[in-house]
Amino acid sequence: MQQILDLHIHSKYSRACSPLLTLENIDATCRIKGIDIVATGDFTYPVWFKDIKNKLVETKIGSGLYKLKKAKDDKIKFILSSEVALIYKDGGKVRRIHLVIHAPNIKIAEELNNYLDKYYNIRSDGRPILGMSAPALMKLCLGIDKKFLIYPAHIWTPWFAVFGSKSGFDKMEECFHEYTKNIFAIETGLSSDPAMNWRLSCLDNLTILSNSDAHSLSNIGREANVFEMEKITYDEIYNIIKNKKIYSESNKKSGIKFTIEFYPEEGLYHLDGHRLCKIRFTPTETKKHKGLCPVCHKPVVIGVMNRVEELANRSEGSRSLHSADFKKLVELDKIIASVLGVKSRSSKKVQLEYNNLIKQGGTELNILLNLSDKDLKNITKPVIAEGIKKVRQGRLIIEPGFDGQYGSIRL
Repeated sequence: MQQILDLHIHSKYSRACSPLLTLENIDATCRIKGIDIVATGDFTYPVWFKDIKNKLVETKIGSGLYKLKKAKDDKIKFILSSEVALIYKDGGKVRRIHLVIHAPNIKIAEELNNYLDKYYNIRSDGRPILGMSAPALMKLCLGIDKKFLIYPAHIWTPWFAVFGSKSGFDKMEECFHEYTKNIFAIETGLSSDPAMNWRLSCLDNLTILSNSDAHSLSNIGREANVFEMEKITYDEIYNIIKNKKIYSESNKKSGIKFTIEFYPEEGLYHLDGHRLCKIRFTPTETKKHKGLCPVCHKPVVIGVMNRVEELANRSEGSRSLHSADFKKLVELDKIIASVLGVKSRSSKKVQLEYNNLIKQGGTELNILLNLSDKDLKNITKPVIAEGIKKVRQGRLIIEPGFDGQYGSIRL
């Protein structure tokens, strides 16, 4: 059975996140978006974990996936997840990295929480800052249960990522030491796509995941993973990711079909630059300016494209031999706003057309991925149908993002 998974989002208790991110609202939004399995986010935060325990129930005994107790069905499943920030010294340098953690069930998650609450401050934010190293976290989690799933979040982001230019590493082994063998996946982040990650042969054995890292309801599903699953369980997800199972002609039982991607140019850190100085550089321009901003003469923030170029051992266009496909999309309300010439995706005009499309075309991802040109023209204005077609074909004008500023898209 095909399932669409968004494995990394946040709750209302994480910094800079919407107060509307409740379990009930997440469930309702996933029904509109077309997400089948969604992260709980923030299970390490005690108040949110209390909600998880009180409001969710296992879909089936031992499944490791949960649904709202009040839901009439189990269409929307929750997987226990949290993102943690680690700040520590390693190799003579202060490291700041974010990791995604999935727990196999509530009991195991609670055991981890009890330990962290005793020795670290997990009550100040939904995404806790832990003064421990990546190997120490791996040892802790795997000592509790071997089926904890841990992988680098937004692996290339400059400030808080394993390969980030500001505080990251050049090799996975430098970060995870003897626990590198227990890392089975990476998360691309919004500013990179699988093709960029294929340029590093050291990532060939890892499953490439793409998740939304949503801080608001509207951003759920902006990146996601399409799995074929024989059993809808945590163990099935774990095994697909651990063993890098790719759905193909020779394997039609279970595996990753494809990932759903942001156009990486739209991401916050695709290029280099200084936002305050309004300086945006390609890697070539950064090199030409010796890494310095021509306005303030301070070092520019090195973005994802530059960092990929630095660590890559393959040319652009190379592909890992055993890899899933990917499809780049733009969210439906953004497409509507762009073609109608409206600045805000949340405007009444945009939302009216968005809701009309959902009513007639099913979920947002069904509309963006599956409906034919003819179907689209039957349910919406020709200009919007053409906008969706252009997104599918990559016929976009994008001003790339840099230094924490999203790129802008025009159709």
